[in-house]
Amino acid sequence: MSCSTTPHTSGRCQVFRDAALVFGKDLRLELRSRVGLNQVVPFAVLVLVLFAFALDPDSGVLTRATAGLFWVAVLLAALLAVQRAFSVETSDGVADALRLSGLEPAGIFLGKVGSLAVQLIALEVVLGAGVVLFYGADPTGVGLLVVTALVATLGLAAAGAVYGAIAAGLRVRDTLLPLLLLPAVAPVLIGATQAFEAALDGVPGDGWPWAALLGIFALLYLAFGVLMFGPLLEEA
Repeated sequence: MSCSTTPHTSGRCQVFRDAALVFGKDLRLELRSRVGLNQVVPFAVLVLVLFAFALDPDSGVLTRATAGLFWVAVLLAALLAVQRAFSVETSDGVADALRLSGLEPAGIFLGKVGSLAVQLIALEVVLGAGVVLFYGADPTGVGLLVVTALVATLGLAAAGAVYGAIAAGLRVRDTLLPLLLLPAVAPVLIGATQAFEAALDGVPGDGWPWAALLGIFALLYLAFGVLMFGPLLEEA
């Protein structure tokens, strides 16, 4: 079915076209600025390294905490990525241009979710290598690890886009965003940690229910963002 067959289909295709435009714009901006490469990735890796030295690997504490430390590092890096994505647009007036551009708000939201997710997945690949190197983790249950990382990242990106838009227009956005986002994504941190622990312990069957819950969380925030991003942009 072509995009012009019905008004409903045409509108849906317009959303995806707008999402692709915003997705490409955000990724090009990130590639030019290299903030993620020069700041976010080193920060997240440093978190892993500090915990590797702070916790005694011989006591087994480091091994038991591997999954949680991985997702704490991802979450802290996600905060930086979301702040960067919206602060640049606010300071440069791009947010106003987006509101006046005629782009579908749902498309803007999906584009931002996609760009944030790609950045976080790239970060997780680096952190995964760091976990194997510094923590001696044995990546068994690879299927569960990959699925958990994908759905958890999608949930983080969707929630980050929603709360990033809420905080974007405020002068205290840098301090308000963590206060809004961290409680909202606590289920992601808990669920992803539990699923990763099951995979690393060699009992992936115990982790799939957690991965399913992460998928539900991601779908809820995606649906909320698609429906409400327009009013959020107007208030930003």
